[in-house]
Amino acid sequence: MIGQDIVFDRRFRGPVASANGGYAAGRLAAFLDGPAEVTLRVPPPLERPLAVERRGETVALLDVEMVLAEAVRAEVEVEPPSRPSYAEAERAAGRHVSMGAQRVNECFSCGARAKGDGLRIHPGPVEGIDLQAAPWTPGDDDEISAEIVWAAIDCSGAYAVGGPSRGEVLLGRMAAELRRLPATGERCVVVAWPLGEDGRKLFAATALLGEHGELLARARQTWIAPRAATT
Repeated sequence: MIGQDIVFDRRFRGPVASANGGYAAGRLAAFLDGPAEVTLRVPPPLERPLAVERRGETVALLDVEMVLAEAVRAEVEVEPPSRPSYAEAERAAGRHVSMGAQRVNECFSCGARAKGDGLRIHPGPVEGIDLQAAPWTPGDDDEISAEIVWAAIDCSGAYAVGGPSRGEVLLGRMAAELRRLPATGERCVVVAWPLGEDGRKLFAATALLGEHGELLARARQTWIAPRAATT
């Protein structure tokens, strides 16, 4: 029993009515030491207390008795196939295609938000390789924390598996390793690439690169595609 609540402020929304998946996962992962894997079972609601409970080796996030997410320790062993420079990431972001999913237009990580409010990470394809990239420079008005980094390396994975835009995929699972936090003003690059699929499960990996290509954080993800419409 941890005996602590989490409240997700509306600022950290992904879909309009629930928390950004990476941010929520990062908040829960903070109750474990080292790399962690978080399974999101139900979109975490905003602006109300959610209980955190330890169950053996697992840390669970609950809304009353409903399990919203579970975190366990994990290994993360993905390596980016390329480490584009900040200038290359800027060019890739210039090829960004809008997400195409209205419900996530205000997403904390990849949405159309004001400077200092959202992260505004808008990945686009890197020429000559199956890789998405975007620049990200944390500013003085950004809170640089582990959960912010989890959010920063969240949505780019959806672009890696979602076709020309983010699409309607939802984050189902994310395992991440944080090596160090970026510094204020550090010109970072977020990269994402696909890892295959199994039915409606789409697999991706993401990473955060520092000023000189240093690997600051990395993640592997499972995204869930919507069920096909029936007629």
